[in-house]
Amino acid sequence: MSFPPCPSCKSEFVYQDQNHLICPECAHEWNPSEILSEQALTIKDANGTLLDEGDKVTLAKDLKVKGGSQVLKIGTKAVIKRIVDGKDHQLDCKVNGAGEMMVTAKFVKKA
Repeated sequence: MSFPPCPSCKSEFVYQDQNHLICPECAHEWNPSEILSEQALTIKDANGTLLDEGDKVTLAKDLKVKGGSQVLKIGTKAVIKRIVDGKDHQLDCKVNGAGEMMVTAKFVKKA
């Protein structure tokens, strides 16, 4: 049986003890049903609309790609593959004409 990784240290070595899951590496104990309700990330676009995985978005401003000379123009379309809880980039997207990259949610609008 596969359990989710530890929310504290992200360890994969998790075991179940009655209703709780326990991480042997950091000794963190949690109830998986409580964590699922807390983990709902609320990521919003430039207009304040909630974003979900699979949504189609467009860029709200020109963005320079880090580490390169490419510039993504306003209106470029992208599809959100997954949403992550990152401090800089929250959206893992497939951008038309540029491939896959991480994008900050405040620079996109839901299409």
